Amino acid sequence: MKHDIELKVNGDTVTLQVDSRRTLLEVLREQLGLTGTKEMCNKGDCGGCTVTLDGNAVLSCMMLAVEANGKEVVTIEGLAGEGYRLHPLQKAFVERGAIQCGYCSPGFIMSAKALLDKNPHPNGDQIREAISNNICRCTGYVQIIEAIESAALEMGGAK
Repeated sequence: MKHDIELKVNGDTVTLQVDSRRTLLEVLREQLGLTGTKEMCNKGDCGGCTVTLDGNAVLSCMMLAVEANGKEVVTIEGLAGEGYRLHPLQKAFVERGAIQCGYCSPGFIMSAKALLDKNPHPNGDQIREAISNNICRCTGYVQIIEAIESAALEMGGAK
């Protein structure tokens, strides 16, 4: 069954017709062409598909698109500033070596974004908790945590 939904995606309002069984991940990637949100496990175990929904980190593979109707979605593509200027989190991930293959990075960055929007002064435990749904197979987690701490400092948050 098809449903008409309206989303605010990366600042733009879009109206879509979606099948009731389609996930938010599928709609973002296939209908809107936003492929920065990664499809990895499709079971909610890895965090590669993390986006923010009304400011909260959500696993887009576990949410039906119709459940997002009327809500605001931000993907990794929505973080870059004018002229594709990197967001402080994106910049910190590059500078701190928190990206190797890069496949998990969008999910980590979006989880961190949700955290820093709510808590600009996170401690290490709060950062680890915020990214606990995300898995990286390349870098380990030290560089990722350091990147989030660095971004928080640049954004005027962490001590």
